[in-house]
Amino acid sequence: MLFLSTLSTPKNEISTQEADPGVSVSKAQILFVPHGGGPLPLLSDPAHQKLISFLKEIPSKLHQPDLILVISAHWEESTPIVFGTGEIPLLYDYYGFPEEAYQIQYPVPGSEEKALDLVSVLEGAGISSAFNHKRGYDHGVYVPLALMYPEANIPVIQISLMKSLDPRQHLDLGAALSPLLEENILILGSGFSFHNMRAFDWQNPQSSDPLNDSFQDWLISVCTASSGKQDRDEQLSNWESAPNSRYCHPREEHLLPLHVCAGLAEDNAEKVFDDSILGKRSVSFLWR
Repeated sequence: MLFLSTLSTPKNEISTQEADPGVSVSKAQILFVPHGGGPLPLLSDPAHQKLISFLKEIPSKLHQPDLILVISAHWEESTPIVFGTGEIPLLYDYYGFPEEAYQIQYPVPGSEEKALDLVSVLEGAGISSAFNHKRGYDHGVYVPLALMYPEANIPVIQISLMKSLDPRQHLDLGAALSPLLEENILILGSGFSFHNMRAFDWQNPQSSDPLNDSFQDWLISVCTASSGKQDRDEQLSNWESAPNSRYCHPREEHLLPLHVCAGLAEDNAEKVFDDSILGKRSVSFLWR
């Protein structure tokens, strides 16, 4: 059985306690990351090596949170549902991988108190929500976190996307989470800035794609611009107008965790990853 909570920290990685001293430890941090193809980042897949290195190293840019809230591309409900309590199983929500992919363990605790608080926050913002007692963590949760925090000692709660896939609703969902900005929480949007399954290049991890490049460049321009939150939200609300948007996202569930993050963030983002995964360029953003 593969116990990822026992993975060692790379020798050249800076401790989270040595993170940027200019970052306030009392404030929330917001991070959007690609989580790769299924469990492959946890199986040391060669086409994921740059993503693996990034996820292992990104905690050195953060102060250690007291809680992690994950918005994963792999959970959709009619309204935002919150989960994270008790002994939490992992959902092996993929198929066709080696047997070890179905033995992964990441025994991270949840926090029923914080999950219920989050339901109250959403209800207070006029967004109908509920608490789920039974769901397990999908791979959009444990794949990135097992690489970022292998000790599995930071409580994790999860909130679903909405089946509507409406970009404005997900921006509003992020805005409704604004009370979290004053807490030492990491809000993790776990998706993929490129997610066209038929276009991934499994054989050539360094292949170029001008169609994808144009969309990634647009996304970088929107998220890192200093033009203000209103302009950013407006552009993300109309993301289908971006160059080659539907080529990059035939279905947008892997993009919408970014909308939740951007809807919550007050300032412009820092680009912290821009490289190839499965032959396609993908980006990551950090707000703090």
